[in-house]
Amino acid sequence: MKEYNLYDIIGPIMIGPSSSHTAGACRIGMMARNIIRRPIQKVTFELFGSFAKTYRGHGTDIALLGGILGFSQDDERIVESFDIAREMGIQFDFVLSDQEEDHPNTVLIKAETDAAQRWEIKGVSIGAGKVVIKSINGIDVHYTGEYNTIVTHHNDNPGMIALITSLLAEEKINIANMRLYREEKGKRAICIIENDEIIPDKTVAKLQAINGMHFVNLIERVYE
Repeated sequence: MKEYNLYDIIGPIMIGPSSSHTAGACRIGMMARNIIRRPIQKVTFELFGSFAKTYRGHGTDIALLGGILGFSQDDERIVESFDIAREMGIQFDFVLSDQEEDHPNTVLIKAETDAAQRWEIKGVSIGAGKVVIKSINGIDVHYTGEYNTIVTHHNDNPGMIALITSLLAEEKINIANMRLYREEKGKRAICIIENDEIIPDKTVAKLQAINGMHFVNLIERVYE
């Protein structure tokens, strides 16, 4: 039998009418922002299923953009996110898709940064304000935002995971969960490492220095 906590029953403290369409949407935007970790200049939100059908009425649009701007789901500035984004010079657009996805509350975020980087991040809102990131730049992942998380982007070389986990052990970082995702054998890989502790910047720098590492993201948990 599933156990329910208070968060499951009453949902999150939030701005907006729907925990799935508003609070969840905001968290997807914030998680995408934390993954990218560069100033975003242009962003397109491709909406699927229920998101596409009700996004204006439920505030999904302002919530997604608010998350990209760094607003939490209870931040009153969410309602002004369009104006704030325009003042910051951020271009944004919403595209409605009739393509079917596994989950009706799905969004594909396509972002361009100040460094001319292009990102594609797909997220789903699964209810009660909880979300899952399902893909990063075309690589299928499963990231929930429930832990302080290290995301490594690296070559799929033999011994790479051993180097990463050994370094974290030396730094006394306890791994709660770890998942490895590969674009293709021997090519690009992403490792999502969820941790119990706050991750120091010096640990990220040491990971970044590993031979074959492209870059490392440190993502703070989005749930209290």
